[in-house]
Amino acid sequence: MAQNSGTSSGQGTQSEAPSAEGRIPETRGSGSPARTPDETSQGKTTIAASVVQKIAGIAAREVSGVHAMGGGVSRAFGALRDRIPGGTGTSSTSGVQVEVGEKQAAIDLDVVVEYGASIVDLSRAVRRNVINAVERMTGLDVIEVNIVVNDIHLPSDDEEETTQPAPSRVE
Repeated sequence: MAQNSGTSSGQGTQSEAPSAEGRIPETRGSGSPARTPDETSQGKTTIAASVVQKIAGIAAREVSGVHAMGGGVSRAFGALRDRIPGGTGTSSTSGVQVEVGEKQAAIDLDVVVEYGASIVDLSRAVRRNVINAVERMTGLDVIEVNIVVNDIHLPSDDEEETTQPAPSRVE
């Protein structure tokens, strides 16, 4: 197996095939170990993958034209979770998966766009905003942001959700 200069010896053995050039070991979701982007003689800073995931989710939602994040199932569970009092409220990470290494991060986003928005321009804006936010806040080098457009939100979808049943004509 080829040596990867970006891995540290204290991380244990990984049972995955060698990754493609430029990719980092897979670490997805909030249960992954923290990584160290900054180590000095005065100490080290560790940033959990869940922090990168949350930053990326917030940055993606800031772009005008992004209606929601996540696939249909994750959006349904997120809506249900938001209605439960005292729920964990992980909606800021819905539709966001990250791979975090010692100095780099790769981000995958699932988005729903507003009808009429240019998907090409929107994805460029989302990618730029996510890269800027993650790099500025964490110091990690974002090597890629992959965006999957799962759906298009139509204005008529809002009307169906907000339409209330007609009042009864008889008492």
